Amino acid sequence: MKSCYLIMLILSTVVFAAAGEFDKYFTGQTMRIDYVHVGDNDEEWVAIDHIYKEGEWAGTRKNMIDPHNNGKYFIKVYEVKSGNLIFSRGFNSYFGEYQTTAKAINGIKRAYHESAVIPFPIDSILFTLEVRDKYNKLNPVFSSVIDPNSVDIIEEKPDPEIVVVRQVINGTPQDKVDLAFIGEGYTKSELDSFKAHLAYFTNVFLNQEPFKTYKDRFNIYGVLKYSAESGIDEPTHHSFKNTAVGASFNSMGSPRYVLTEENKALHDIASAVPYDALLIMINHDRYGGGGIYNFFLTFTTGNIWKEYVMVHEFGHSFAGLADEYYSSSTAYEEFYPPGVEPVEPNITALLDPQNLKWQGLVEEGTPIPTPWNKEAYDKAGEAYNKKRAEYNKKIAELKKNGAPEKTIKAIEEEANLHSKKNQALRDSLMTASPYWGKTGAFEGAGYISTGFYRPQIDCIMFSQGIKDYCPVCRQAIVEMIKYYTE
Repeated sequence: MKSCYLIMLILSTVVFAAAGEFDKYFTGQTMRIDYVHVGDNDEEWVAIDHIYKEGEWAGTRKNMIDPHNNGKYFIKVYEVKSGNLIFSRGFNSYFGEYQTTAKAINGIKRAYHESAVIPFPIDSILFTLEVRDKYNKLNPVFSSVIDPNSVDIIEEKPDPEIVVVRQVINGTPQDKVDLAFIGEGYTKSELDSFKAHLAYFTNVFLNQEPFKTYKDRFNIYGVLKYSAESGIDEPTHHSFKNTAVGASFNSMGSPRYVLTEENKALHDIASAVPYDALLIMINHDRYGGGGIYNFFLTFTTGNIWKEYVMVHEFGHSFAGLADEYYSSSTAYEEFYPPGVEPVEPNITALLDPQNLKWQGLVEEGTPIPTPWNKEAYDKAGEAYNKKRAEYNKKIAELKKNGAPEKTIKAIEEEANLHSKKNQALRDSLMTASPYWGKTGAFEGAGYISTGFYRPQIDCIMFSQGIKDYCPVCRQAIVEMIKYYTE
């Protein structure tokens, strides 16, 4: 009862800590709060698993309160003795995505392991987790007082067998955006491949705008714990591998969606370096990846769209950008409820056309909504998706039945050629629009064909290829870079 009263008192008398007061509240090290998130579409519960004291705090020491109204969840940390809000951060999670699936809607409960990474406090804190309701209002779902001097806090050194590559170092962690490329599915004999992939994707990243302009604001590390086997799990192919991070295709039933539920293993490995963002680099040739805001991203290193996947997923995980496409299949039933404006900066329900969230980037005279040749684009997309599903089924059957590698490769190459040709067709349809390259409100976004809108006809958050982020997405990314570094 006393604990509940304390929580209510703190939450009812919140004062925001002033900028520049990091040393007043924090030690300079990192606290990792591991917890279990359990529930379905209607209910959710949280229970702390373990708390860790880790190395140097990599995040900003100036902007401790998250100014971005993004993410389904928010971590909020209050100093108990003053009641001040001293840290906050928005994020999405694997559990949050699971809640939108048919299984969760049908009442099937799942448990997911998650981590909150915060600066290590000097005094006792009230750790709270808030979740948005269907109207995007944040409400508390969990609170717990944490004593930083508790004997229950674990302080362990990272595994000495972990390989760390300091790929790009431009300054101290607290002044830069620190990216940790976590190698997944690399055996000890594949260390050279890991280093080559790290160098290649670092180059891809730093030559993509706006990262190219701000390249001196990034530190990039490669972190590798050897896997017992090469590759990752492919459930529909009946192929399972013993790997360091436990990544898998077919996450939530989507063939191309790659995530990991081995959250503790991931963060144990990542603790070898200071990090603001985790990029799981997967040693596999199959097309796949995933990105969750302020959580992690995944991408495979050998497929024909590998550069696109890495850059696209980084948009999700770093800046909280939404998927702008709508024609590809997903496991989500209702990711964006109708009649509610999404919190993501790059899609809109257009509930108030006169006050478009990116109005400042729209040229005068551009109609809102903005017309484009959607019907022709959708027709091409439907044909592609049908054929792609046939290829996926055929490849899965061949692998399950132990077909010769040559036979499988031939079908995969045929599928890749089909993918390239179809994307070229759809690119030509988009570039033919009179509003190509213009910022407006183009219908079709967020997995929904009608009623949701994106800023431009095309963007790397919309379709495959070596493409730019649109101005709205670039603006959101730059804001996040500056949040960490200024």
